[in-house]
Amino acid sequence: MAAKRVKRVAAGQPGFLSFKPPSDHDDLTSGRRKRVNKNKKKNWNKHSDIQDVEEFLDDVRLQERATGGLISEKSDESLFFLDVGEQRKPIQEEPEEKGKGKRRRSKPLRIDLILQHDSLVPAPKDILTYQQPNAKKLRRTAERLEHLAAKGKMPRRQKRLLNRRAVTAATATKKQPVANNHPDRPYYDLWGAEAKETADPYFLEQTGKKRVKRPEKLNEKPSTLPAVEVIAPGGSYNPEFFSHQALLLEAHEVEVKKLKQELRLEKQLAVNREDTATEETVFQEQVEGLLEEEEGEEPSEEDEMPVGAVPQEKKTEKQRKKERMEKIKEQQQHSLRTLTERHQQLFQLRSIQASLKQRDQTTRERQKRRRAKMEAQKSLPRRLGRLKFQASDLDVQLSDEIPGSLRTLKPEGSILKDRFKSMQKRNLIEPRERAKFKRRHKLKYTEKRAFKEIT
Repeated sequence: MAAKRVKRVAAGQPGFLSFKPPSDHDDLTSGRRKRVNKNKKKNWNKHSDIQDVEEFLDDVRLQERATGGLISEKSDESLFFLDVGEQRKPIQEEPEEKGKGKRRRSKPLRIDLILQHDSLVPAPKDILTYQQPNAKKLRRTAERLEHLAAKGKMPRRQKRLLNRRAVTAATATKKQPVANNHPDRPYYDLWGAEAKETADPYFLEQTGKKRVKRPEKLNEKPSTLPAVEVIAPGGSYNPEFFSHQALLLEAHEVEVKKLKQELRLEKQLAVNREDTATEETVFQEQVEGLLEEEEGEEPSEEDEMPVGAVPQEKKTEKQRKKERMEKIKEQQQHSLRTLTERHQQLFQLRSIQASLKQRDQTTRERQKRRRAKMEAQKSLPRRLGRLKFQASDLDVQLSDEIPGSLRTLKPEGSILKDRFKSMQKRNLIEPRERAKFKRRHKLKYTEKRAFKEIT
């Protein structure tokens, strides 16, 4: 019954044309029908007649292959044409190729015509050729980029790439290494200060043979003082009078400063005579605590209470409520006072702005003084160790000690000590003092036998 119903529906479609002539299906209706129980699954395909459905589908496929669609849906212009007879067209001979007798355009071979696709139905798309890994993610990325481009923005990744390219183009310019046998290759100094790297920088970086970048802090000198300080003109063997007097004055000021330091130390360690103990003060200290109080006097409770103590009494509920109300009132007054001060500040904008300008000016001046102090400290010795740096004495001669020639000049000072003090002053090494020798075992004196015999 289902097959007949499908057949009647297919055949009863309006405008349906069949390529094949209709076949006689009287034999299907003739005779008694065989009764089959189709409730069982094994009888569905066995006793179901779908021949008419297959013929209808084959006819539809044939029409799609031959005409590209159903004939009932085609227009009259595509199905019919007006036959006006055979019209002969003048045959135009095609120009022949140069040097050849054959025509330029030749007919295709029969085997090629047979192999050509004659169906008007387009070939199905190969899904595998259109599949891409992460297609959904790539599509969303493309949509996001289009959305940003419409707003006139640039993705973050592209910004980083452009910035990196700009920095690389500005800083790093790769140069091809010059060959060893190149005539324009510069002369290589074997004993030069810096070793020239002729290898590729990328190769040295990947192989780990590139030198470690020296920190900028190591290039800074610990002090701005020169390595060798030239003595003043007054320290010459035959100096001028005024320059020699200036050097003497400098040495005099150093000695006066040392003397003042010693006097200050003596004053701090000096003992006041009024604070010295006498016989009376010593006797009073010895007698204290020996005399006993009079017996029979017992201390009262008032004497036992500390001075200024008030006996505590239990507060009533009325007093507690009063204190609570006073506390709330005080808080309200404080908040009201704060709000009033804020309102008053609106009329003090000019004074506040002036105070802010004054504060900024004070801050700038303080920063300027701090920078000047830091610059001045660069030429001063720092505290690097336990001891403090002590400058060496000035090598100066008095007026009567100045020699008349180089032959009578007496050498003063030590070059080794001068270099040692210079390194301490330039913050290269910490101030040190010579280690004191401490004998581990006491000396033991013994008299020799020969000496004993004489004595």
